[in-house]
Amino acid sequence: MSISRRDVLIGGAGLAAGATLPFAPSIAQAKIEPGATLRVLRPTKFVDPDQAIFNENTEAFTKATGVQVKVDYAGWEDLRPQTAVTANTGAGPDIVVGWADDPHIFSDKLIDLTDIAEELGKKYGGWYPIAEKYGKKDKTNQWISIPMGASGAPAVYRESWVKEAGFDTFPKDLDGFLKLCRKLKEQGHPAGFALGNAVGDGNAFCNWLVWTHGGYMVDENNKVAINSKETVEALKYAKALYETFIPGTLSWLDISNNKALSAGEIGLTQNGVSLYFSIKNSKDEKTAAIGKDLNHATMPVGPLGRPSEPALIINAMAFKHTKFPNAAKEYLRFMMEKENYDKWLTGCYGYWTQPLKGYAESKVWSSDPKIVVYRDTWERALWSGYKGSINEAAGTVNAEYVVVQMVASVCAGQATPEEAAKEAERRAKRYYRT
Repeated sequence: MSISRRDVLIGGAGLAAGATLPFAPSIAQAKIEPGATLRVLRPTKFVDPDQAIFNENTEAFTKATGVQVKVDYAGWEDLRPQTAVTANTGAGPDIVVGWADDPHIFSDKLIDLTDIAEELGKKYGGWYPIAEKYGKKDKTNQWISIPMGASGAPAVYRESWVKEAGFDTFPKDLDGFLKLCRKLKEQGHPAGFALGNAVGDGNAFCNWLVWTHGGYMVDENNKVAINSKETVEALKYAKALYETFIPGTLSWLDISNNKALSAGEIGLTQNGVSLYFSIKNSKDEKTAAIGKDLNHATMPVGPLGRPSEPALIINAMAFKHTKFPNAAKEYLRFMMEKENYDKWLTGCYGYWTQPLKGYAESKVWSSDPKIVVYRDTWERALWSGYKGSINEAAGTVNAEYVVVQMVASVCAGQATPEEAAKEAERRAKRYYRT
C-alpha cells in the first residue's frame, strides 16, 4: 500500500503531570516523569476517522498530562521495517503500534506492561483469549504489549451477483465456495483474493486457506509441521480457486482488492469493514450504488470444523530505550479507557475491533446489521504460529510471508503442492531452528 508518511505534532499547554483528573483517576496516580515527551509510530489510516480520532485522543492526553506527543504515520508495508530499525538501534519512537507478532520478535527490547494490562482487563470485562496470547510473552504472564484492535477478514460480496449465481445464501462449506467462484467467473464477476506480499489481505487469505483444511505451520510443541497432507490438500484447492480469480492477484497488495471491488471488477473478496464503508459513503453515485449491494459473511469452514479467519492486529509496545516509561504506559492506558476507546471504535465504524470484552456492547455494532460479523473477530480468529506459540519465530515466518509465498507459488504454476509445502517447511525451520 503506497501511502506517504505523515507527521502529526500533538501539543499545547496542558495540566501538569500528576494533576487531579476526574475523568481518568489512574493518570493522577502515575508518576509521569517531569518534562516527559513521547514519539509514537503507528500504521497510517485505512479509514479517515481512524487517524483523526487517534489524534484527538492523543491531544486529550496532552491536555490532561502536559506530555507532548508526536505521532508518525507509516505506510503499512513500511511499518515493520521501521519497527525493526527502532528495536535494533535503540533509538526512535518510544511507542510503536505495530503488527500482531512484532512485540514477540523484539520482546527483550520492551518494557513490562503487565500492570496496565491487568488493570484494563479487570475494568472492562477481561481480554479475549487471543488478545491475551498476543499481549503476553510466550509461556509467561508478563504483558509485553497492549493489543489495540483487530481488523476482521470475512468475505465481502455483491449480494445480487451471488444470487444470480444461484446461491440464496453465502456458502458455508469449501465445495459450495468453489462452485460459487466458478459461477461468478462464468458470469463475468470473478472473485479476487490477494496473493502478493500484503500485510493484511495476503496473510488473511492464505492462512485461512491452510488452517481451514486442517494445516498449520507448527504443532503444539513448536515443531514445524507445514509439510503435511492437509497443507497439500489446501494447496490443491488453492490452485482450483485461483483459476476463478480476476487476473493479477499474484501481485496484489492491501489496496488492490479495494480498488477492484470499488470499480465493479470483482464480485467477491475478503477484507476489513473499511471497504464496505468507503464504497457505501462514496460521493460517486455509481460507486455508492455498489455499497447498497454489498454484504459480509464468515469465510467457509473446511475440515478444521470451525471458523479460522486470521485478524490483522495492531499491537502497541513501549521500548526500553524510552526516557519516559511511565509516560509511555499512561499514554497506552489512556488510549484504551472507555471514553477514548469507544469514540475511536465507533468513529472507525468498527474497523479496529475491540480486544476487551466489555466493548462488545458498543453502539457501533447495532448501527448496521451488515457489519455485525466483525464484532466477533477476536472470538473467531486464530493466531500466527497456530498451533504453536506466538514467539519470535512465528512472527518472523509471518513477516517473511512464508505461507503467502507457498500458496502463490502453486497458483503461479512455479511449484507443485508437494514442492511448495516442502519449501515452506525448509524456510520455517530456519527460524524455528528445528
